[in-house]
Amino acid sequence: MHPDQKYITALLHNDTSLLDELYKKYSGKIKWMVLQNNGTETDAADIFQEALISIYHKARTQDFVLTCPLDAFLYLICKNKWLNELNKRKNHKVTLSDNDGYNDIGEDSFKLSEDVLLLEERKELLMQKFAELGEGCREILQLSWSGKGMEEVAEILKVSYGYARKKKSECMGKLVTLVKGSSQFNSLKW
Repeated sequence: MHPDQKYITALLHNDTSLLDELYKKYSGKIKWMVLQNNGTETDAADIFQEALISIYHKARTQDFVLTCPLDAFLYLICKNKWLNELNKRKNHKVTLSDNDGYNDIGEDSFKLSEDVLLLEERKELLMQKFAELGEGCREILQLSWSGKGMEEVAEILKVSYGYARKKKSECMGKLVTLVKGSSQFNSLKW
């Protein structure tokens, strides 16, 4: 059973907080795929909703156990649904290639599952090591990662621009050292 099974359980029990997390975490990729293939944001929202309903019905009527990341599974379902919709419309060119593996779960989808899982494990390691940094480092990195310019970060922290840049560089160095020093680093194929 994959840890993402929690989202299947959330669908079955209408757990609004986890469902909210599911939407935030996965809807963007589906939206991008639909928009790249002659769809609208409304189309993407409809396809995403239909996929969740399909998963809900499957989970409700069977002992459904998720064995891969929900991201890959949901993407395949949405891609199938969108291709079916485009086929009904018949007037839009599909830009998905034939070798995308949307007709059945093949090697490409397992590769996608592995890639998604690897990214999640890398992110988890990064967040663990980020938590080990001092409060000052966490604050400056969070501010700079939030899209703020270094001038704005310096102003918020009430320090000079030069100091803010130097401190960010030092903190990034510490984070990189912590990540590379982890026993998990080599197994995550960085």
